[in-house]
Amino acid sequence: MDHYKVLGVHKNASKEEIKQAFRKLAMEFHPDKHSRSSKHLRDSATHKFKQVSEAYETLIDDRKRAEYNIKRSACGTHQSKRYDYHYGGGAYTYSNPYGYSYGYSGSARRSGGDGIFTKFEMGLRFLTTKSFLLNATFVGVLLGGMYVVDAGSKALWKTHNPGKSFEEAMESVEKAKARKDNSY
Repeated sequence: MDHYKVLGVHKNASKEEIKQAFRKLAMEFHPDKHSRSSKHLRDSATHKFKQVSEAYETLIDDRKRAEYNIKRSACGTHQSKRYDYHYGGGAYTYSNPYGYSYGYSGSARRSGGDGIFTKFEMGLRFLTTKSFLLNATFVGVLLGGMYVVDAGSKALWKTHNPGKSFEEAMESVEKAKARKDNSY
C-alpha cells in the first residue's frame, strides 16, 4: 500500500496538505457515515478508513515518514505497516512492518535484508537519534570552547608579554624569587 496514493498527495506534500487530504477522506469513509449502508459497502468503507488513518499516522510524523520513504525507496513499493500475529502448531510468531519477527522462543531475528543498505540504514538511524545528536552537540561545544580558551590564553599572553615565551617568563619569575630570598 502506497500511503501517498491512499491520501492522494505527492511525495513532497506539506503537513498541511496531508492533513487536508486526510480530513476529506476521513469524512468520506468514516464508519459512522456508512452505518446504515449495506454490509459490503460498510466493510469496504471501514477498510478504506483504516488505510487512510494508517497513511496519515505515518506521513504526518516526520520520523515515521522518513522511515517509510527509506523503506519505500529500498523496496520500490512499501508494504502495509500492519503488525501480524500468527499462532499455530504450538508456534507463536509476531512480525512488524520493519522486518523483525519474534517467535515462540522469544528470540528476535531480522527477516531478510542483511545487505550493506540495511547496515547503512541502521547506522543512519543511530546517528540521527535525539540522544546521539544531543551528545554530539555537547561534545562539539565542549571541544570548541576548549579551543577558544586555549587560543584566547595564547593571545592574552602575547599581548602582555611581547617577545617572551612562557618558559622564559617562568625563568625570570624563578630568578626574581631567588633574588627576593637572598635579600632577606
